[in-house]
Amino acid sequence: MSGPDPIEAGVRLRRVPRQARSRQKLAKVLAAADRLLAEEGVEALTTTRVAAEAGVSVGALYQYLPDRDAITEALGEVYLARLEDLMTSFTERAAEETWDDPVGLLVDAFAGLYLAEPGFRALWFGRGLTDGTREADLAHKRVMAAGVHRVLVAQRLLRDDDAAATACRTAFLAADAVIQEAFRGDAAGLLDQLKVMLRAYLGQLPRP
Repeated sequence: MSGPDPIEAGVRLRRVPRQARSRQKLAKVLAAADRLLAEEGVEALTTTRVAAEAGVSVGALYQYLPDRDAITEALGEVYLARLEDLMTSFTERAAEETWDDPVGLLVDAFAGLYLAEPGFRALWFGRGLTDGTREADLAHKRVMAAGVHRVLVAQRLLRDDDAAATACRTAFLAADAVIQEAFRGDAAGLLDQLKVMLRAYLGQLPRP
């Protein structure tokens, strides 16, 4: 499991590790949990199984992640941070580059991340979502929608105003739902139609 450092990703823990060795141990635990989630589903994420998979004692794991909900919430926060990091990279590039098809670029990039993260799909499509994970996801959606708006403003395709921001939030929520549904079935057909829909919707908005 690569990506944001668990502490930098804002993972909520029972106790925050301060030493580098402890942080490495936590990252190892989350990597083990990610493997179990991808291969066996959320039911495998008991403290005993995760500790054994990570090669740490249950007591060491319990210091940071005391139960299954804590483990799944930590994984969810890391997954969401990875998506937000990708969006940040696009907002930075959008200010320096001109793209022929920003919509297609973004849909392909985020669909690719879904495809590369079986643990993420197992968590979001399974029965492991907690109230804490759902709350984090709501905040995440606002961050991502704002990122879409910044990208399209930087590409001079939308105005930097509240109406455009609301349109981008609508577009992101629709895209998020379709991408999730696509990975439950036929991804290719749905993703192609998603791009057509988003281009038409965003294309009719006032430009700068």
